Amino acid sequence: MSVAEGQNSEQFKDFGVKLINEINKVLVGQETMVNRLMTGLLAGGHVLIEGMPGLAKTTAVKVLSDAVDTGFSRIQFTPDMLPADVIGTEIFNPKEGTYSIKKGPIFSNLVLADEINRAPAKVQAALLETMQERQATIGGQTYQMDQPFMVLATQNPIDQEGTYPLPEAQVDRFMLKIKVEYPNKDEERKILDRMSGTQIESTVNKITSPEEIFAARQVIDQVFVDEKVRNYIVDVVQATRGGTVDNPVDDIESMLEHGASPRASIYLMQGSKVHAFLQGRNYVTPHDVKTLVPDVLRHRIMLSYEAEAEGKSPESIIQTILDSVLVP
Repeated sequence: MSVAEGQNSEQFKDFGVKLINEINKVLVGQETMVNRLMTGLLAGGHVLIEGMPGLAKTTAVKVLSDAVDTGFSRIQFTPDMLPADVIGTEIFNPKEGTYSIKKGPIFSNLVLADEINRAPAKVQAALLETMQERQATIGGQTYQMDQPFMVLATQNPIDQEGTYPLPEAQVDRFMLKIKVEYPNKDEERKILDRMSGTQIESTVNKITSPEEIFAARQVIDQVFVDEKVRNYIVDVVQATRGGTVDNPVDDIESMLEHGASPRASIYLMQGSKVHAFLQGRNYVTPHDVKTLVPDVLRHRIMLSYEAEAEGKSPESIIQTILDSVLVP
């Protein structure tokens, strides 16, 4: 039975459980990262993953792509890349005196943009049209991307050597920014035991298809969001700009250079619907919203010099907002 044909909570939950179980055949821990990757996939949004090298960021994306029966390409970003290396270019055929189009690796369904912040600004900017408009222009011709289309980008922390901070216009295109932390002691021991042999089990079965993903998205569109929850989403995003007249958030304006755009409200509601879906519910609760807030907002707010001097972080500001905004 497809996801669209059955709309009770158990069938909702089963769709996510199948994917998560398959991914966990390779990954140890990182439940939050896996959940957010699935949130991006089911919401049709791009995901940015930040963490130190060696924390299975690339592996997680590759395993997800293996579990979905669709196209996959990997782009390893380096400082000497050109936009044509990503988008594609025109190739001249001297024998026939004509040009032909060679599409770049961005033309796929799931695109792993590995270490995206090691590429220069021109290459990063080349992704803007593709990510937002889901199309690319080569030689004056515009080509639509195949669906589903999702960019899963990894980056090292910006204080690492050889990194270029992504411009605000580009990071805003990402629905979610996930921060990957080190595993705890038990998780690291499991990783050690699993990887200690020369023969490592890494086979992932293709257990879902684009058609099933599209069907799931149709069900997610029908997930109910009460008016009070919608107002709560708006209040949280408005709080990044100092709040409203009726619900001001003290000192936020002095801690932030700018707040989140309306795109944050849209992504927050979409992500909350997916989170409810993965939990087996057909309605959104304030807890769904609060769960997604850090991943939706952390890359959309810019700290002021005053906040940085006080040792504030985007996460601490977001927590202040969540503590200040009244939950329905």
